[in-house]
Amino acid sequence: MATRTSTAVWEGTLKEGKGVMTVGSGVYTGPFSFASRFESGNGTNPEELIAAASAGCFSMALSAGLGKNGFTPTKVATTAKAYLEKVGEGFGITKIELNCEASVPGIDLAKFNEIAEGTRTGCPVSKALAGTEIALTTKLIG
Repeated sequence: MATRTSTAVWEGTLKEGKGVMTVGSGVYTGPFSFASRFESGNGTNPEELIAAASAGCFSMALSAGLGKNGFTPTKVATTAKAYLEKVGEGFGITKIELNCEASVPGIDLAKFNEIAEGTRTGCPVSKALAGTEIALTTKLIG
């Protein structure tokens, strides 16, 4: 299967330094800093990228799960929030919240939630983050 590569370069001290992260073959390159990670400075941070990966993986995997169950979604939109918090002497990603809204003709809420719950723990990114609490809120639209 596929192997994916990203890079990060950090220059300087923790608080005064700066870095650049590049995803894949350059499809995204962005700055990051102490302020963008631990405060509200400009730039990205690893947690935003993990949230993006969680949202993207969940949306695709839910679409696949719905298809395997005979439903064709017209839209699956997922927002993910990754929480970086003080844990002991360091920091940890303590929780990821997935908020999914989907338009799936012909499905009832119970069946949708059943498939979504299986996806919450079964998508590849969720499996990789199994040590982190992953919460899910769903809504059927249209």
